[in-house]
Amino acid sequence: MDWTDRHCRFFHRLLSPHARLYTEMVTTGAVLHGDRARLLGFDPAEHPLALQLGGHEPIDLAAAARIGVDFGYDEINLNVGCPSDRVQSGRFGACLMREPALVADCVAAMRAAVRVPVTVKCRIGVDDQDEYADLHRFAETLIGAGLEVLIVHARKAWLHGLSPKENREIPPLDYPRVYRLKQEFPQLTVIINGGIAATDAAKSHCGHVDGVMLGRAAYHDPYVLARVEQALFGAPLPARAEILARLAPYVADQIAGGEALHHIARHVLGLYLGEPGARAFRRYLSEHMRAAGAGFGVLADAAAVMREHARAA
Repeated sequence: MDWTDRHCRFFHRLLSPHARLYTEMVTTGAVLHGDRARLLGFDPAEHPLALQLGGHEPIDLAAAARIGVDFGYDEINLNVGCPSDRVQSGRFGACLMREPALVADCVAAMRAAVRVPVTVKCRIGVDDQDEYADLHRFAETLIGAGLEVLIVHARKAWLHGLSPKENREIPPLDYPRVYRLKQEFPQLTVIINGGIAATDAAKSHCGHVDGVMLGRAAYHDPYVLARVEQALFGAPLPARAEILARLAPYVADQIAGGEALHHIARHVLGLYLGEPGARAFRRYLSEHMRAAGAGFGVLADAAAVMREHARAA
């Protein structure tokens, strides 16, 4: 949330033509009563694209799913993994793992409302409900409602005592539990998530489950998407400068439409992570992307400054 907006997704699509991109979580209340064009709008280049919803009322989720499909989304995903207090207060996110029958009702209502795939993202457990049997029962209940795809963050969630950031780092990862779920439900498409940051790890997981979801790694080091694209699909590895150049028309169109550069450029800060001069690139971009009238030239200048620092090193 507050990270993977439409500008981030367009940028990530340039790095990976095959990845399925997901929106940040949008609540049913926002979809039903908010500014839909702002919340749900996207560039056609982002396909295939999934809309991730947060909610617990089957009727509202079905209505929001229909709206998402009308906007052109390729998948509707229900978030049953977010542990934040704000999410819990609305009775959605990870706290719903305690109510598998309700989640199943939500899945059934959305499946009845739309023809695109309806998927769920969850944790391996929540609080003291942390035995494999609990995850097995949860998955079994959802399969009974017609669920075909489950995305599992391989950490449990602590709903009290840990911040959302800590919930992404402190509970230990348990990949074998997700592997076991796939073994016991071979008909279920299982996607693994959590702590996956490198190409080798992604390829290794694909030997046990059906797919891999990258989160923070793809944001902080976006070029990892290009590496995974090459490893899994055989695509040529693009130069970072090429990716930046391909972003130029999008930046120009967005700014012409009234968008501010920093809303786009903030997602590009990590493009050169680990490369000589990367710190100079980030610093220049951070210092200049909010200037009045800033356009793609700021990104080009940041790259030039980076090259100068790299030559001087």
